Amino acid sequence: MPHATQHADVATAQLDSALRGGPFHVALRAAIAARGLPLQRVQHHLSRHGVKVGVTSLSYWQQGARRPQRPESLRAVRALEEILQLPEESLIRLLSEADEDTSQRRPAGRSYRAHLAASGVLDRLLAELGHPDPDGGLHTLGHHEQVRIGPGRELAGRESHLIVRAHRDGVDRFVAAHYGDPGCVPARMTVHALENCRTGRVRTHDETGVLVAELLFDTRLRTGDTHLFHYRVEDGTAGVSREYVRGFGTTGGQYALQVRFDASALPVRCHRFTQHSPAAPRGGRQDLALSGRHHSVHLVEPRVRSGMLGIGWDWE
Repeated sequence: MPHATQHADVATAQLDSALRGGPFHVALRAAIAARGLPLQRVQHHLSRHGVKVGVTSLSYWQQGARRPQRPESLRAVRALEEILQLPEESLIRLLSEADEDTSQRRPAGRSYRAHLAASGVLDRLLAELGHPDPDGGLHTLGHHEQVRIGPGRELAGRESHLIVRAHRDGVDRFVAAHYGDPGCVPARMTVHALENCRTGRVRTHDETGVLVAELLFDTRLRTGDTHLFHYRVEDGTAGVSREYVRGFGTTGGQYALQVRFDASALPVRCHRFTQHSPAAPRGGRQDLALSGRHHSVHLVEPRVRSGMLGIGWDWE
């Protein structure tokens, strides 16, 4: 019994500290933990207040993957203050502070990817396009990806050069996925087919910031045929970007990632990292030197393995 009391005291102290100093997601997570409520119960209480918020959204909020911004979401935050027995305006105040100092309080650019897989959003979008097979009948032999960071420190866009080989007959398209940074607006992004492909159907999901697009080939590949193509995604719809991550479902071909920074917005440090899964700790950290003329860093993997690979950077 004393142990339980001690645990409750620690949780209360953590909550008090988070409410004073923030940021919002830490305070929300501490409040939910202090009350001992699973997210399903929090969602149930919100529905009784006439507010509809999904469990996935609540998870995003308390992990710092997304921030409540829409009117309905702000209504939910005010209701949460009552449900979690918090002082009035305590969570709303932290959100306002986050808006005033976005560069300091915006979560890491790819943190919400850990939740994306669980949500099944990508699977649903692929199903809408009639592509339930994740690889679409193609093996990637080589992928060179160039990410551009704009003058506002935002993810301005990226270009991909791919070499693929068909492992079944009749393949005539590739489905590309783009994950925007928190706060992005997928509906404002554009996809440009640059070489040996045409843009087909495009689907977006605002809540998770994901866009999928068909890139149509001018020929139907037979088993063993290879194809080279090149496309670009223009983004620039979110705030400060701090990392770029690419996930791989299986062992594959060569992958090269280059991140190029605008000359007016250069980071102070850059590094590469690996991650076995979204829930696993990061490892393989290695500092990367920014090139002088082109203001870029890069990594090359001769043969990718299942997991995640990325480049992160720090601003002043």
